[in-house]
Amino acid sequence: MRIKREDIQFDRNSSFRLLVTPHLEEVFYWHYHPEYEIVYIEGTDGNRHIGDHLARYTGSDLAFIGPYIPHLNFDYGANRDHVKIVVQLRDDFMGADFLKKPELADIRRLFERAGEALFFTGDTKRQAGEKLKSLPALNNFEQLVTLLDVFQILATSPEYQTAGAQPIASEQDFRGQQRLKKIQQYITEHYNEPIEMQAIVALAQLSNAAFCRYFKKATGQTFTEYLNHYRIRQARRMLLKNSTVTEACFGSGFENLSHFNKTFKKIAGENPLRFKKRFGS
Repeated sequence: MRIKREDIQFDRNSSFRLLVTPHLEEVFYWHYHPEYEIVYIEGTDGNRHIGDHLARYTGSDLAFIGPYIPHLNFDYGANRDHVKIVVQLRDDFMGADFLKKPELADIRRLFERAGEALFFTGDTKRQAGEKLKSLPALNNFEQLVTLLDVFQILATSPEYQTAGAQPIASEQDFRGQQRLKKIQQYITEHYNEPIEMQAIVALAQLSNAAFCRYFKKATGQTFTEYLNHYRIRQARRMLLKNSTVTEACFGSGFENLSHFNKTFKKIAGENPLRFKKRFGS
């Protein structure tokens, strides 16, 4: 599924962003952002999809999601009128040393646990949900005080579970993952054709030297090694389907039999004809 980075803009009069029932029922919004997010939804049933965690909620749900954790909007597919409150903020929303205050030790640990995403149940969900629903009617100062109350309720409650979600480590890592997917997709579509290194470098939008470093770090192989392994896997499938060695050679993208035989033996441990005799039909 395609993931989108959400770029959050904070109002100059507030240290956090408040969204009230944004009505995204028809929008599949699989996204992430560097900010923390509290989500409370009430009055409908839906799916809680955070990272690899997927569960059904009934009636209401409350979650606290850490930075860079992919998640789906909780109102996607909602079929009843509902209220949804979303608060997005950074961990330094009250200053760089905010969470270092000794009085906020419980809240600091809450923010740490949110690194895997948390969801809350029972009386905690009810109490925190009521306070979150009150936020739109409050002035800025009252909103801040109420939000701190919500954090304290969540921080001291045993009524929570961890979603076990894993964040995208950083924006750079995310771009690297997306770049590798594009390269893998290109190989899948063009492995049986001549593939010029410059085409891959252009696809990756890197210099030659940067691409070589990136690809080796990402896969543990040079691009040529990776491509050869992929092509040999395709050749083995062809041989298992009773293709001739020549057909497997050219059908998997190799340009001459000598190089194909040498590469096949290096990777598979035997030449293609022997492989075909042992496993072919």
